[in-house]
Amino acid sequence: MKPAPYSLRLLLAATALCSLAALAQAPSPGGRVVQVDRIVAVVNDEVITQNDLTERVNLVVRQIQRQGGQMPAAGDLSRQILERLVNDLVQIQLAKETGIKVDDATLDRTIERIAQENNLALPAFRAALERDGIRYARFREDIRSEILLARLREREIDNHVVVTEAEVDTEIAREAREASGDSEYNLAHVLVVVAPQSTPQVIEQRRRRALAALSELRKGTNFAQVAATYSDAPDALQGGTLGWRATGRLPQSFLAAVTRLQPGEVSDIIRSPNGFHIVKLLEKRGRTAAAGGVQQTNVRHILLRAREGLGEAEARRRLQAMRERIVAGSDFGEIAKQNSEDASAAKGGDLGWIAPGDTVPEFERVMNALKDGEVSQPAQTPFGWHLVQVVGRRSEELSLDRKKIAARQTIRSRKADEAYQDWLRQMRDRAFVENRFDER
Repeated sequence: MKPAPYSLRLLLAATALCSLAALAQAPSPGGRVVQVDRIVAVVNDEVITQNDLTERVNLVVRQIQRQGGQMPAAGDLSRQILERLVNDLVQIQLAKETGIKVDDATLDRTIERIAQENNLALPAFRAALERDGIRYARFREDIRSEILLARLREREIDNHVVVTEAEVDTEIAREAREASGDSEYNLAHVLVVVAPQSTPQVIEQRRRRALAALSELRKGTNFAQVAATYSDAPDALQGGTLGWRATGRLPQSFLAAVTRLQPGEVSDIIRSPNGFHIVKLLEKRGRTAAAGGVQQTNVRHILLRAREGLGEAEARRRLQAMRERIVAGSDFGEIAKQNSEDASAAKGGDLGWIAPGDTVPEFERVMNALKDGEVSQPAQTPFGWHLVQVVGRRSEELSLDRKKIAARQTIRSRKADEAYQDWLRQMRDRAFVENRFDER
């Protein structure tokens, strides 16, 4: 799968990140004092200003326009984004208070990798950001905050998730049942969250919000627009898309509703422990994947390690020159034997058949984006700089050990997501938050 372009990547991963801006006043030519910024939210001892919010809204609007999506009402979009700004600032404050830091070297490497994934050198990438109306200094701090939040989640949530052998066995059995199903569903949803221990009055308020969303949909309002306006789910600004789900991956309450829908139709309100849902069936198809199958990739590479006498820029330049020779007809394997600094050099850089998770994510992203026979641009991983070539792909039956590893990863991810949402609600409840958006 190809990496997302930089602006979409920023939208998906850093939509809610913000920096502290000052509230300023400036004299007008006539001597009047004109407010040039205002506070729209107070989060503990920091503020989010209108300028912070406007900059983030403009970024989201440009992305929605590029994708051809329906634009929600300006006020609804601003409130949705402000809510995410608040949630992320709560987390950033906790991360900083507890000593989590992101040094400049780590930040520089991350931005360099993002530029590579967009097939741009860093100066060209920076220029592209500026042309798109994204200030590089702001982008840089957004990425720093993204890394900060990832480290906070890893410490507070991911490192504490426990998966038992019984859960692994149950997951493998579920996947076997799922493979016998004959349908998959492409879904989108609206989620109106109801916090645990909510009072009956709050539950009724949330139910009425879900009813308002359903009423809009029944009148023909675009689903993505309704999701952006009403949904509390993280995917709300991406149209509420859940993607393809087999029957075994759907809660029973969802499955009962979805099986009665035709493509394009929306469900009635569905109650779950998380709140109120509305589901839209986008597409339906028969299952084609076999149970336990996994795509393996036959891949080879050339590795250069930056060291004294061979800096990062020179390693990349040498690999670029090798790539040009290979594209012009030189043999990849022979160049690998002569130049690669990996143990695979003797085999022409051949790494054999690789399954998902066998290599580091940076290498896997590059590999997955290539067509058979294609040679990558120079790409950096923790091991150094690589040229990567995919020789072929195949689908193979997973061994029992691999099935267990995959099942454990699936369960861990699911439990971590659920724990994170609960933890985030608790952090938000403990914080002092004053929303001034509607004050004028």
